[in-house]
Amino acid sequence: MSRFQLTRWAARMVVAVSVASAGTLAWAQGAANWPQRPIRIVIPHPPGGPSDLIARSVLERLNATLKQPVILDNRAGAGGNIGAQEAARSAPDGYTWMLGTDTIVTVNPHVYRNMPYKPEDFKPVAILSQFGQTLVCHPSVGVKTLQELITKAKAQPMAYASGGPGVPGHLSMELLQYMGGFDMRHVPYKGPAPATQDVLSGQVPCGLLAGPTVLPHVRSGKLIPLAVSGTTRAPTLPDVPTAAEAGVKGYDAMFTLALWAPRGVPDDIVAKFRQAWADALAVPEVVERLKQTDQVPVVSTPEAAAAQLARDSVKWGAVARRINLGLD
Repeated sequence: MSRFQLTRWAARMVVAVSVASAGTLAWAQGAANWPQRPIRIVIPHPPGGPSDLIARSVLERLNATLKQPVILDNRAGAGGNIGAQEAARSAPDGYTWMLGTDTIVTVNPHVYRNMPYKPEDFKPVAILSQFGQTLVCHPSVGVKTLQELITKAKAQPMAYASGGPGVPGHLSMELLQYMGGFDMRHVPYKGPAPATQDVLSGQVPCGLLAGPTVLPHVRSGKLIPLAVSGTTRAPTLPDVPTAAEAGVKGYDAMFTLALWAPRGVPDDIVAKFRQAWADALAVPEVVERLKQTDQVPVVSTPEAAAAQLARDSVKWGAVARRINLGLD
């Protein structure tokens, strides 16, 4: 290499290093000053669900803490895949996040044949809350306990309703049947509300459905609660046993709401957003409001969230394979 060529090469390297250093400095300053414009939270579920409820319960506090508007963007469809795809392909700049049920990464990769994203496209920020499902039957079924239902299901054909294939109620019931040694035909609906209506009419005898959806009908006596799917009793139904307490030992079908960032969002921005959520979810009136929707606030660390999601993926993957569940 000639002296002239060496000089030109050295000059280019100086420019490249200077540009890179300037970029790094600008990014660091951006992270320190984040946020400087509105923040979007993609919710890959319809309005009115658990994800939507927890977000709206803290929205005002997030706005005040971050001093920027936090915008909720419901992108429902395909079991959460449509919204998840939108979040996964967003720029990792801290201005787009995703809030949804853990099933987005613990169930969907096991059941959808054509996934538009990978779990690795996301960075877990926190488990925000836990929630379960409630097993209910129409009074005409004539059962008042889980054991009575199991005995009846073993003696004659029965069916149960859920909010759709692969949703928490469906997988929870399949796990319950496997561990309880009984079988009921699955009748899927497009959401827990229409499923509840057909259980109320007696068209389908039972259902494992979202607690807040069936709660008014349980309180009015129109539906009989047999058990809840989580490891602890539901805040709104303290007299209803867990399935484990009702005789299916070791049963655990607790689901979670999680907050994710697109992979590549800097850790300091993740930590700042997580802390804003932790502060908002610690307010007593927010805790009480969420209890009325059968949610228990958690706000884990990112590391604990990643570990929990990994464990749940193994559990629900096994259930999906056992029932040969595959969706397009």
